[in-house]
Amino acid sequence: MSNTAVSRIRKELSEMASTNNPNETGIYIIPNFDDLYHVDAIIAGPPDTPYEGGMFDLMIKFPSSYPFQPPDVRFKSKIWHPNVSSVTGVICLDILKDKWAAALTLRTILISVRALLASPEPSDPQDAVVAKQMLADKPMFEKTAAVWTFVHASGRKEPDPTYNNLVERMVEMGVNREKALRILSHTGWDIDKATESAFE
Repeated sequence: MSNTAVSRIRKELSEMASTNNPNETGIYIIPNFDDLYHVDAIIAGPPDTPYEGGMFDLMIKFPSSYPFQPPDVRFKSKIWHPNVSSVTGVICLDILKDKWAAALTLRTILISVRALLASPEPSDPQDAVVAKQMLADKPMFEKTAAVWTFVHASGRKEPDPTYNNLVERMVEMGVNREKALRILSHTGWDIDKATESAFE
């Protein structure tokens, strides 16, 4: 364990514990005192977005070279967003890659991830299928993201009933709910294509 990394992580967690107001920031930190290199966080979906009302779980893994190398930050909750892999939760955010600087903090990272939810960048995607849908049919993208938020992030806003009914139709055919949602989302909510894909 690097003393530099451990002391920096402790300092950041301590500062967040004393200054972070989750009601204002929409960010909750869950430290792992048995292993400071692993921290969980929860981000509240920003208002006026398809993610509003959702509570998204994130996993943060600090390298022993922190703060000189960025942490690995990914969504544990499944999310429909062009800059987040709908499969692995990997986030495409410049400050987690080539724009990383040792002066950045966990707080800055989490605020940036939450801001990314409010301002997706489909021109620099992590998930090409989601980005394509957003660019081709933004209302469908927003409804799909809202359904994923409701299903995977304890969303409080009821999704569009049309989309929910399509999921239910596939569930009635014997497809599990998560698979039905994933296939429908990837096929542009075309029930015929989704059914064909589900039973290939």
